[in-house]
Amino acid sequence: MRLSPLRFALVPLALAVAAPASAQSLQAAQSLYDQGKWQEAANAAAALNTSAGFALAAEATTAGASVSPDAQKKALFAKAQEYARQAIAKDANNADAYFELARAQGRLAQFVGILQSLNLAGDMKKNLEQALRLKPNMASAYVALGLWHANLVSKGGAATLLTGAKKNQIVPNFEKAIALEPNVAIHRIEYANALLLQGNKAGAIAQLQKAVSLPADTYWEKRDLEAAKAKLASLQ
Repeated sequence: MRLSPLRFALVPLALAVAAPASAQSLQAAQSLYDQGKWQEAANAAAALNTSAGFALAAEATTAGASVSPDAQKKALFAKAQEYARQAIAKDANNADAYFELARAQGRLAQFVGILQSLNLAGDMKKNLEQALRLKPNMASAYVALGLWHANLVSKGGAATLLTGAKKNQIVPNFEKAIALEPNVAIHRIEYANALLLQGNKAGAIAQLQKAVSLPADTYWEKRDLEAAKAKLASLQ
């Protein structure tokens, strides 16, 4: 049907109104997530039916798995991957979507057999590399790559040979992340975890000491801070 001049003139205005509304809705979902209300956040974000919304839903679901019973974790990580793939389908240039897919795959790998975990490891690395191609300064992706190398190198043998994980890639990835975002505690906490896998207790303590001195605002940041304090106390 052909639009009348008046209706045609109103289309740009309608689009202009819809865009801020969508942004506000995403912000509302983010606020729920920051409060620790991950299920509500995931539902609200996914309901937006946008790439950014699905990426946030994936992030919230993966985080939610960390505070859920073990029996529920695998299903939640699978759901997070589904959300991330929907985000990619909506926008193949959304770096956050590839990162969230990789993160969910990495978490799932901890709960499956060795062969499946190695397959997931390969996909995870590809998705992290794609995220960095799209957003070269994504600090979280460098952290995830550092952990990827650290975890696989610590397993040794077939894990290292089949995936190409390298010990000399652990520190550079973490140092890159911290150079980009020096005041994000989780980067240093994960760095400490990677260093512990390599037997570097002193280095891990140094990173944790810095981490616990940084501010924590969201539910998840506060949770990370308490975990870091507990880990530091156990090492000293």
